Amino acid sequence: MRDSGEALVASLGIEEDLRILDLGSGDGTTAVPAARLGAQVLGVDIAGNLVAAGNARARSLGLTNLTFQEGDASDLDELDDNSFDMVVSIFGAMFAPKPFEVAREIVRVTRPGGRVVMGNWIPGDPTLVAQILRISSAYSPPPPEGFVSPMTWGVENDVTKRFVGAGVPEERISFKRDTYTFNFAGSPSEFLGVFREYYGPTMNAYAAAAAESREEELHGDLDSLFNEQNVSSSSDVTSIPATFLRVNVVV
Repeated sequence: MRDSGEALVASLGIEEDLRILDLGSGDGTTAVPAARLGAQVLGVDIAGNLVAAGNARARSLGLTNLTFQEGDASDLDELDDNSFDMVVSIFGAMFAPKPFEVAREIVRVTRPGGRVVMGNWIPGDPTLVAQILRISSAYSPPPPEGFVSPMTWGVENDVTKRFVGAGVPEERISFKRDTYTFNFAGSPSEFLGVFREYYGPTMNAYAAAAAESREEELHGDLDSLFNEQNVSSSSDVTSIPATFLRVNVVV
């Protein structure tokens, strides 16, 4: 995802010394290119191993303007009000529970006149990630009572209600469809192996399918999906575009 992360960041108009929060940052797919453009960047993620990996990346790249820390997108209690010029969350905060709290926290830490940019997968979309989640859910146990699907962050009306509820006027919220391209040096089947080992929804689906002796069935469905979605003409390179909803908010 590195190349597409850099391309997305390049489109945000980031200026030197801009204070940016990357929420659900992972190890820096978008935080690193933002810091390279001269912004002062804080990456926040709930996974301690990814925070450690992000800080290691920042050190290895000599990016003294980039740090990572653990935090919950629905309760950013360690961050002050009006702390950031921009909050970015690309396929990150959408997976946090309590979406209305997430919106309120994002707005709280953004200065008046600051910007929020989210990238969220779209439910029912025919491209890769939405279809991975659709297939995986068919093999996974039902969610707990009260669970709110992260895919609702890809529904414009739901996103609008959340940010309006956080105090943002509706006319300051806008949307566009965008494309994120996954590039992988290997076959689509090998790329599926990365998702099987490291992507939470597919990891859980494989575990649930194995418990019901349906692992081969799940693998066949996902392998067909990855091969059908691949647009690369090379047998040893995979390139799969995926559509997402870009959310733009002016606080």
